[in-house]
Amino acid sequence: MAFVPTGSEASFFDALDRHQASLLAVVKQGAGEAPAGVTRVVSRFEDSVGLQMIPQCITRKIKSDSPKSVKKFALILKILSMIYKLVQSNTYATKRDIYYTDSQLFGNQAAVDNIIDDISCMLKVPRRSLHVLSTSKGLIAGNLRYMEEDGTRVQCTCSATATAVPSNIQGIRNAKFLLIVEKDATFQRLLDDNFCSRMSPCIMVTGKGIPDLNTRLLVKKLWDTFHLPVFTLVDADPHGIEIMCIYKYGSMSMSFEAHSLTVPAIRWLGLLPSDIKRLNIPKDSLIPLTKHDQMKLDSILRRPYISCQPFWRKEMEMMANSKMKAEIQALTFLSSDYLSRVYLPNKLRFGGWI
Repeated sequence: MAFVPTGSEASFFDALDRHQASLLAVVKQGAGEAPAGVTRVVSRFEDSVGLQMIPQCITRKIKSDSPKSVKKFALILKILSMIYKLVQSNTYATKRDIYYTDSQLFGNQAAVDNIIDDISCMLKVPRRSLHVLSTSKGLIAGNLRYMEEDGTRVQCTCSATATAVPSNIQGIRNAKFLLIVEKDATFQRLLDDNFCSRMSPCIMVTGKGIPDLNTRLLVKKLWDTFHLPVFTLVDADPHGIEIMCIYKYGSMSMSFEAHSLTVPAIRWLGLLPSDIKRLNIPKDSLIPLTKHDQMKLDSILRRPYISCQPFWRKEMEMMANSKMKAEIQALTFLSSDYLSRVYLPNKLRFGGWI
């Protein structure tokens, strides 16, 4: 049986409303406030922020008179000069733009990316303050209107067409919940099934796998602005869990910006390993864990934030014991539109998240 609202029926969203009320209570108590001034070096975990750098530490020194670091030092100065011009002229550039100003000198895009991260960390400012943007790969759809920095008004829709995640936004409208979808294929399928319209008002976002900076910034801004419930829909495999952890707790490489990127209030909606058993998904629809999968799963289970998530640990241990993983598409065994018609509506109506 499907439980899809024809409108914004209060009874359907009762579980979501209760969940949002509990989130707001935590916010009012002060949990989740970002600490001032964090400096890059070694990461530590704080439940209200995620992975962040330990303050007052130094990672490494780059000297102008050292043969090993002279080129890196020169590249840092060059990029600093470019950033200075961007700030002075109040213009913006992408990391790709900077690389192509002298691709032979920089050698590869990764060299530019790493230096910009180092400068951001050294100056203790977010990358946006350097007037350096990332090229967006994420998509967004649903009940959302916003204004881009240049004044362009954008109306996201609930149709089968998504909008590219913006690099910066100035105004946002509200929704009942935000659903982060791991993969573009699943995101597009939900759009084709008219999920946004049937579950309106809602917002859907995908980072097309590991999220880029703009997608993470958008999710963070939606949370900071509205404190609406945020859920993730990922494959029941270590890679999907890793992606969910990046949205929720951040990553080591960007831990110096954790306070502006992470949303610890995110909940795991699906696909849960326990759902595989509960829905009697046949074994031939599952995939054996590879050696790499097992290593990744063991690594996640050892992370400090998993001790704060006993239900997550239980799900991951279930996966480890079964030695099997499943993609979201495994639900098509039940019916082609089971995900959008039954699975997600029931999860959202009855609070099936952890």
